[in-house]
Amino acid sequence: MTSMNLLAAPIAIVVHGGAGSAQLPQPAREEAQRQVLERALKAGHGLLAQGASAVDAVEAAIVVMEDSPLFNAGRGSVFTAEGTIEMDASIMEGAGRSAGAVGGVTTVKNPIRAARAVMDRSPHVMMVGRGAEAWAQRNGLEMAPLEYFRTPERLRELEEWKARTRPGKSRSGGGVSDHWGTVGAVALDRNGTLAAGTSTGGMTGKLPGRLGDSPIIGAGTFADNRACAISCTGHGEFFIRHGVASDIAARMRYLQQPLKQAARVVVQEVLLPAGGRGAVIGLDAKGNIAVEFNTPAMARGSIDCDGKLTTSVLGR
Repeated sequence: MTSMNLLAAPIAIVVHGGAGSAQLPQPAREEAQRQVLERALKAGHGLLAQGASAVDAVEAAIVVMEDSPLFNAGRGSVFTAEGTIEMDASIMEGAGRSAGAVGGVTTVKNPIRAARAVMDRSPHVMMVGRGAEAWAQRNGLEMAPLEYFRTPERLRELEEWKARTRPGKSRSGGGVSDHWGTVGAVALDRNGTLAAGTSTGGMTGKLPGRLGDSPIIGAGTFADNRACAISCTGHGEFFIRHGVASDIAARMRYLQQPLKQAARVVVQEVLLPAGGRGAVIGLDAKGNIAVEFNTPAMARGSIDCDGKLTTSVLGR
């Protein structure tokens, strides 16, 4: 592609910070979240404007959100039922469909960087637990102690979860608000390549060892240049069962549905009747954007092909 074509080629990026209850966040927190979303968008879009890859942009945007205690990923990750923190992340590029993921990591400062490293530096797609952490450390990724991830708000949420969980009842996560805060990004670069990534701390009160959809390619994250790039957030068990991210791409390829239609059908007509609550963001190869959610609110933002930046947290 010539330099002139590079300048003409569209670029775009979309991010999300989770979907959940309309009661969260409060106005001051909403504004703080919007500021982080804007920083994430600018970090990723700035790279795209310089000719960097969609994968680079997705990673950069997610790192900004992982470093903020306002989202349920990286530093602000929620606690398991036993008071531990276990984080998951995945990333995928749509040209060759390379992908990487980590699950159940506790000491990796930025799980999305570990997922990228698995994609780029290993023969595998997914690594989990202590093996993934040891491998990440050997590959020079920054590690952090539990104190870095532990925040007063997440401790309060854990105590609230314990208080509303009756003795003898399975402690495997709760209502819609427990899913608020998972982060993700999708991007389109100058070469026409799509990429997607997702990072999360999971669900407050989840059983130790539980993995949701975020680290699973095809469920919480998917990218294919022939269709779209998708990042999901919500009740992961339902997103796994319905293969949400890959289903949207399949509807585009095999049913010739536009991105927005495919996203709407899956989120509103497949997930919702099954009891699955959550949201998706998407980009297609032309830079068309989709944001679809069946929860009262969703934190999201985008910079479209015209360079217009928008962010929103509550409602539609």
